[in-house]
Amino acid sequence: MSVRELKRAAVLARVRSGDLTLRHASELMGVSYRQAKRLWTRFRQRGAIGLRHRSVGRRSHRRKPAAFRRKVLGVVRREFGGDATHERFGPTLAAEHLREEFKLVIHHETLRRWMLTARLWSRVRDAPAHRKRRERKAHFGELVQLDGSFEAWLEDRGPTACLMDLVDDATGTCGLRFEAQETTWGAVRSLRAWIAVYGIPLALYTDWKNVYVRKPTEAEIGAGEIGLTQFGRMCATLGIRIIAASSPQAKGRVERGHGTHQDRLIKKLRRKRMATYDAANGYLTSHYIPDHNRRFARPPAAPENFHTPVPPGLDLDEVFRVETERTVSNDWVVRHDNHLLQLERRGRHYPPARSTVRVCEYADGHLDVWYGGQRVPWTEVAGRPVTAAPRPASRAITGLPRPPAADHPWRRSYRELPDGRPRHEEIPTRHRGRRPAEAAACAGPALGWGACSAASTSP
Repeated sequence: MSVRELKRAAVLARVRSGDLTLRHASELMGVSYRQAKRLWTRFRQRGAIGLRHRSVGRRSHRRKPAAFRRKVLGVVRREFGGDATHERFGPTLAAEHLREEFKLVIHHETLRRWMLTARLWSRVRDAPAHRKRRERKAHFGELVQLDGSFEAWLEDRGPTACLMDLVDDATGTCGLRFEAQETTWGAVRSLRAWIAVYGIPLALYTDWKNVYVRKPTEAEIGAGEIGLTQFGRMCATLGIRIIAASSPQAKGRVERGHGTHQDRLIKKLRRKRMATYDAANGYLTSHYIPDHNRRFARPPAAPENFHTPVPPGLDLDEVFRVETERTVSNDWVVRHDNHLLQLERRGRHYPPARSTVRVCEYADGHLDVWYGGQRVPWTEVAGRPVTAAPRPASRAITGLPRPPAADHPWRRSYRELPDGRPRHEEIPTRHRGRRPAEAAACAGPALGWGACSAASTSP
């Protein structure tokens, strides 16, 4: 079963125990009340196994053929497209003309999804409405705001650090933790501390920092997928929705909390003479957070708690890990973060060369390699040796002429040439440039120019 189905089983178990009404359970599961009634009936009849989706792994019987989809999109691109937004046909109008002119019957909603995936149409939205103050969420755990605040929290007793602040939107309950930077692992440790105390929230409200959200790539847009960061993938596994705020004012509750902590917490740490952030984190957990929530938190508008417990059997260490895909080289070595991981051949699940494996990095720093749902053993090997001096650049690259060798005739005097080779002064001026045999034949005093010519032209 998926994590979403396990969470639904936990919510319906609370309904069965009387801790939650079915109406609030539908909001917590993100479904309509009628669908919640259907799920409740299946849960009573078959238990948690009845909540598993019955169409998993099946292909839709109403799916259009791929050739038909390519033909429709080709006609839309050729006949109903345009560079400007006002020139393009919308999906409803394009579906009408496809049926009338080309005899291609397609529902306008199906065509809309196809055109959005192929980037042949974009919604034209109206001007945004006038902003007004957003009301608090009604339930505890329905929305938790998350942000980091950089400050010299220990003043001159320590370096600057980031205070990771989580604030529940309905009650103002906060959770704090000092981290060196606002990184993925800093956000993971802060969220795990919140889950350990209260449970899994329904949604997180963050800014557009690339730790939390990112824009999809061109390939993801073409496949109709959304771009997920490592932290976003972890939250999606737990069913936590991440909402990115477009301005600091949108998440004003956590922003105002930063000002409160920058005033009160710095002074309290000064009186406690805290010199390390490890000691400061212990003080936050034992004294500051309980006192702050007791003074400033307020009861929610609705009594139901929208936090869900961690599903039984789910290991959070397997959820909160950084996953990257790597290609296996021909010698079964995987490169990850300047480390060479030599895969070992064990069992049937051995990744072949040039295949893709998933390298998982955990919070404690250790690595695991996964292929086909199985963990692959590995050992780290040493990298390539580093040369003492860089190799000189080729003269073909630099454009300089190649210098002659040490024993090249250019570097030697003509007097040092071998005995079998005639010297320069032994050859008459009129015979220079001839081959040695020809010059020797013409060197005698009895031979004239005619004899030399005959000797040079004889076969």
